[in-house]
Amino acid sequence: MKHFSLPKDGGLIEKGLPKDILHSYEKIPAEIFDEADAASAVIAGIVASAINEHTGVFKLGLTTGATPLTVYKELVRLYNEGKVSFADVEIFSIDEYYPASAFGTQIRNRRMQEEFLNLVNVKKENIHIPDGKGHEDNITEYCAEFDRAAAGLDLLLLGVGEQGQVGFNEAGSLDKSRTRVVQLSYKSRKSQAKNFNGDLSATPKAAVTMGISTMLSAKRIILMAWGEDKANAVHDIVEGPINPACPASWLQLHGNISFYTDENSASLLSRVVAPWLVGPCEWTPKFVRKAVVWLCETVHKPILKLQHQDYIENSLGELLEQKGPYDKINIDVFNDLQHTITGWPGGKPNADDSTRPVSSKPFPKRVVIFSPHPDDDVISMGGTFIRLVENGHDVHVAYETSGNVAVHDDVVLQHMDTAHELGFADKFDEVKAIVASKKPGEPEPRPLLDIKAAIRRAEARSAVRSFGLNENTNAHFLNLPFYETGGIKKGQRTQKDIDIIIDLLQKVKPHQIYLAGDLADPHGTHRVCTEAVLEALEQLKNEAWMKECHVWLYRGAWMEWELGKVDMAVPLSPDELIKKRHAIYRHVSQKDIVPFPGDDPREFWQRAEDRTQNTARLYNELGMAEYQAIEVFVKLF
Repeated sequence: MKHFSLPKDGGLIEKGLPKDILHSYEKIPAEIFDEADAASAVIAGIVASAINEHTGVFKLGLTTGATPLTVYKELVRLYNEGKVSFADVEIFSIDEYYPASAFGTQIRNRRMQEEFLNLVNVKKENIHIPDGKGHEDNITEYCAEFDRAAAGLDLLLLGVGEQGQVGFNEAGSLDKSRTRVVQLSYKSRKSQAKNFNGDLSATPKAAVTMGISTMLSAKRIILMAWGEDKANAVHDIVEGPINPACPASWLQLHGNISFYTDENSASLLSRVVAPWLVGPCEWTPKFVRKAVVWLCETVHKPILKLQHQDYIENSLGELLEQKGPYDKINIDVFNDLQHTITGWPGGKPNADDSTRPVSSKPFPKRVVIFSPHPDDDVISMGGTFIRLVENGHDVHVAYETSGNVAVHDDVVLQHMDTAHELGFADKFDEVKAIVASKKPGEPEPRPLLDIKAAIRRAEARSAVRSFGLNENTNAHFLNLPFYETGGIKKGQRTQKDIDIIIDLLQKVKPHQIYLAGDLADPHGTHRVCTEAVLEALEQLKNEAWMKECHVWLYRGAWMEWELGKVDMAVPLSPDELIKKRHAIYRHVSQKDIVPFPGDDPREFWQRAEDRTQNTARLYNELGMAEYQAIEVFVKLF
């Protein structure tokens, strides 16, 4: 099944553009692909060719974590098809927890072994993992010996972390660093805690890692990054200065290195942010808007105050030549952006809809809002959700997963205690024993997951009930099977997931569908849920009701659509913002003690408000009316 990516709309014309010009802003050349799978296939092909062309033992360095898994899957496929053999390949992993023996099966290299090494013909004696097991008394000597063996790798595959880490080389690592034991930072431990049921106390405090100098000794290096959460790191590594705070930036010193990214992780590179700085462009209306918004932000002017000189001095002369003069461009973009704003996300009845983002007919509309977790609906588009209900549309919300693993154990015990106090049942000790039976790295007990799922369902019903939706008839809990593994690692989406979605869509036959457009993690829950819905719609494309159905994409609590992409902007008043906040409040289990909060200390309602208020500020700075907050959407079709 294919990964979802947004359709292209204008941009840099790369065909025929010399590589020197294409990579003119890049200190490490970046190869940008539509999706991680496509990039991974190319990388796997490079690895296979390098092995096949090599004489003697081929020394291959491999990265851990989730980034390389699609590459490993492709290498296994090539091996099964007889296109590559690993019989003469020596594998060097770049890191492992220390001491690995303390963490049972939950070692850093577990997935590499299960999803690659155990499935090909690499010899066991040729697999080197720097775990330091049995060498606690002479770990320094062990690391030096590993370093000597790993020096001069023929090819090194590296994934990068969100702060530019490579392996466990964290901020402050130097180019002279070798294989060594390192203390893990709080941020790294918090990131790794997801592999230990969110329990920071059970998360390793140290690791063995290959050093920067050892990495630089490789004959060829391939860097990889997928998803929007890596965008800042990719920018700093590819275009920024060498900075020990971004360890992977040291790799700019290597003479045979390339960076493979998907569109989302490359979204902050110059040739993506401002392609007109690099070369000739295709100037579609949306791409013109992107350029003008960028120009406004660059010169700190609203759209209608831009002058001819502003365009010329900021490399937009080609735009003037093709779409000018400048004042016409200003007016066209101002009107285009203003027409995205509507207080009627379902369409305004009996109104001229020629310049509105949503048609006035039919009215009322049947609407399905797909929410990956039981709170994404109100966090991401709560104001629009409320507006659709209050405008009289037949709104349904479909919670695609149970969200059970995101409920803290203490919340479960609190709920059980409350039930006991109310005189319903005394299961507190029984549930407490189930909680105590959990093992780090292993799936949670099913009875505990069922309680957590029930808590989240009750919260979701309470949230939509707070603004008038019938929670019994219009809130649907799909519990897609791919999610129900009991752990952080999810299963693959299958036709079973898609059939559940098809069944709901056939019952509702919606005119509007809202989907999560978050692409931060190429294998994450939001992406899998969205792709499952899109696959369902593909299978339903010949249904009569599909001719009137339109799909809108919203974003989550962290990131927002850039204004160049926006098709609909729904302004919120101060009162509506408070209604949205109160709906988010109903998700009590997600307040304060969320097991996997990430680096952002703000609660979800704060992130959502900051995001939508910032969008309103951007519209205002471009010369639009001043609103309290704005939720924005991209129309997929």
